[in-house]
Amino acid sequence: MRGLLIIFAILVAFFTMPWWMPRSWYRALLYPAGRPNAFTSRLNSAWAWLSSLGLGPSFMVSLETKGRRTGRILRVPMVMAQLGPDRYLVSMLGENADWVRNARASSGEAALRHGGVEQVRLEEVPASERAPVLKAYLVRAPGARPHFDIGPDASLEQFARVASRYPVFRVRPR
Repeated sequence: MRGLLIIFAILVAFFTMPWWMPRSWYRALLYPAGRPNAFTSRLNSAWAWLSSLGLGPSFMVSLETKGRRTGRILRVPMVMAQLGPDRYLVSMLGENADWVRNARASSGEAALRHGGVEQVRLEEVPASERAPVLKAYLVRAPGARPHFDIGPDASLEQFARVASRYPVFRVRPR
């Protein structure tokens, strides 16, 4: 029984890291040099698989893009932001995330999975229009907060100042 409590405490500490760990520590531990390390890559693969099965809330999806060099389908877990009737995907890792490069190389053709498959086109949002989307995203995605130097309660002006660092894509049906 004691062993189960220790394991439970470790899991709680791990999954709540975005809330209590300083941003710089979190990024250095799980995303050194702005890229996921081996452990984080495996964890992301597991989350993508669970999201594709439809487990979890409907805004947690698995994004499938065609690899720009290999042509293989790559799957990443994503949190979908919603603003009015529109849905958006945000790159918490910035311009150099593989899914962003793959989406651009494939003219936005992608698929979303959450139980079923939805073929979509991703349209990049200009930086001048990203601030409200980024704010909505941070409210919905606490795991992304360590990658931003502002919190979800920041003003739209503060989000506008950092908007050019975080690509945002509007999700359209194909």
